[in-house]
Amino acid sequence: MSAQSQVVSASISSAPEQIPATHEAKKTKPPRCHFRTSDKRRCTLLLHPSHPTLCPYHARKERLLLDSERVGNELKSISGEFRTTTDINHVLGKLWGMLAQDRIPRKRAATLAYIAALLLPTVSRVYLETVDTTGFEEWKRTLRRAFPPRPTLAAPAPDQK
Repeated sequence: MSAQSQVVSASISSAPEQIPATHEAKKTKPPRCHFRTSDKRRCTLLLHPSHPTLCPYHARKERLLLDSERVGNELKSISGEFRTTTDINHVLGKLWGMLAQDRIPRKRAATLAYIAALLLPTVSRVYLETVDTTGFEEWKRTLRRAFPPRPTLAAPAPDQK
């Protein structure tokens, strides 16, 4: 066999291996989101890298839905009431952190912040009503619930030699 015929036979034998590989690559479609709308249309976005079946948009919506109960529990005030400015400030600080971590939708955070802004001017009235109706001792109990005593640190043990 001449050198020219060997080159031709080598190129012919390797050609069928390359064609199916490129042909198969065109057939495989990138993985798409599995979310379906109420009218059975399917989302066409690519999958989120860290979610097995959803795109980034639907994965975020799913995460927000699953986190909603936990977020609600985390947004409780220190005393469990909104009677002091510290309670409201504490909740606003938690809300800010959740918004920064994208754990709560921006519209919901804005609504909750607006409600907190409405609550702040009422704190002085709550104080007056509490003191007038139940006495100053009840207001002190409210403050103790809002500011629970911190555990005291144990004094270091003296060095024993």
